[in-house]
Amino acid sequence: MHWLSVLTIAFASNLDNLAIGIAFGVRSTRIPTMSNVIIALITMVGTYLSMTIGEIVAFYMSGLVANVLGAVLISGIGLWTIVDSWRKWGTEIPVLNHETSSDPIRNPYAADVDKNNIISVKESVALGIALAMNNLAVGIGAGATSVSPLLTTMFAGLFSLAFIGFGSKVGYVMARTWFGKYSGIIGGVLLFLIGIYEMIA
Repeated sequence: MHWLSVLTIAFASNLDNLAIGIAFGVRSTRIPTMSNVIIALITMVGTYLSMTIGEIVAFYMSGLVANVLGAVLISGIGLWTIVDSWRKWGTEIPVLNHETSSDPIRNPYAADVDKNNIISVKESVALGIALAMNNLAVGIGAGATSVSPLLTTMFAGLFSLAFIGFGSKVGYVMARTWFGKYSGIIGGVLLFLIGIYEMIA
């Protein structure tokens, strides 16, 4: 059992959730407990489905080929995340860029459709789906490397709950710390390293 891979993938794939929680905290947008739970549940469903797809794809390959391809995919996503975050680096709060975008990942405030500074249950569904889709490729790569879908799904849900809840409460302060500024790069590095680990483990 690759516990390190399970925890790292669940952690790294939820850094978007942390960044969005921070963004909402900065503008005092509340995320009620039920909305947070719904986002976590959708994150779990997306993680499990994508990892199952990865397992199905791996079934038609030899174990070695599937593991290498899955690991390369995870590392590739990590590198892309690093490059993408580096391009945006230099802004005070990267997650606040592109505020005219309707994509809730690039512009979290688009999720608050009625602009009442509360993420309702209905709005949380759309946000949860966007976050889950954003992590689809990571889940497929993880599934192909034989990382446990059940455990990864469970920890993905827990990290989602914790990151959004924590981020929204301390957003204003945390967004201006080094972690808030470099969260994208940190997530990319973690994914890249776990991909390398899965190749040699």
